[in-house]
Amino acid sequence: MTDLAAPDLRIGPLLRSWRARRRLSQLDLALEAGVSPRHVSFVETGRSRPSAEMVLLLAERLDVPLRDRNELLLAAGYAPAYRQRGLDDPEMEPVRDAIDQILRGHEPYPALVVDRHWGMVAANDAVGLLLEDVDPSLLEPPVNVLRLSLHTDGIAPRIANLAEWRAHLLDRLGRDAVVTGDPALAALYDELSSLPGPRPPDSHDRDAAAIAVPLRIRVGDSELSFISTISTFGTATDVTVSELSIESFFPADAFTAEALRRR
Repeated sequence: MTDLAAPDLRIGPLLRSWRARRRLSQLDLALEAGVSPRHVSFVETGRSRPSAEMVLLLAERLDVPLRDRNELLLAAGYAPAYRQRGLDDPEMEPVRDAIDQILRGHEPYPALVVDRHWGMVAANDAVGLLLEDVDPSLLEPPVNVLRLSLHTDGIAPRIANLAEWRAHLLDRLGRDAVVTGDPALAALYDELSSLPGPRPPDSHDRDAAAIAVPLRIRVGDSELSFISTISTFGTATDVTVSELSIESFFPADAFTAEALRRR
């Protein structure tokens, strides 16, 4: 029988990779964790096997996602500390209820839930107004909201400020790929950045009075303008829950607010 907790000697390189990603020296990490730089060095070079508690402490100080904390634990020879349940699991009912309340409560404005790879997990009815004339193939599960936004058969042709919005989304995705080290996000960035689209606007072309990058989208004969917020489950101890984000769109002007209330 295979021992899933058997060390595979990857803890040192993995820890070093996360430290480099966070741009911390061994001394920086040691000070953050309250341990000696010598101990951090020994762990990274394989001269010392850290305890499970030390792995979790270092992972917390490095802001490592829960999924990857489990990987660090396995690499050090310990069992994962965080469970991963499906959203349809009976134990996830409070999470489903919370999501439903947020989505329904946000209507008549659009709101949706995405996973760590920007796959759409749920959405309220108001999101439908953003999807007019989208190629049905882009709406076949799993739906990736970034691909849906930037693809020429998706929402992109109806985005009035596509250059600005595209630059915003690609910058956000690129930073996510770097911070997480997730190869799937890096591949998604490469795919979406290669799609046809306008060049990013020069800094002097941006609206100096704007408070956030808006999504300005043509719906029928009207142009609606939104700003968005992103919410997460801040106290999540389940991998699935920790990777969910709720993006809520709010009217950026009185015309959009009134148009959505009428709908």
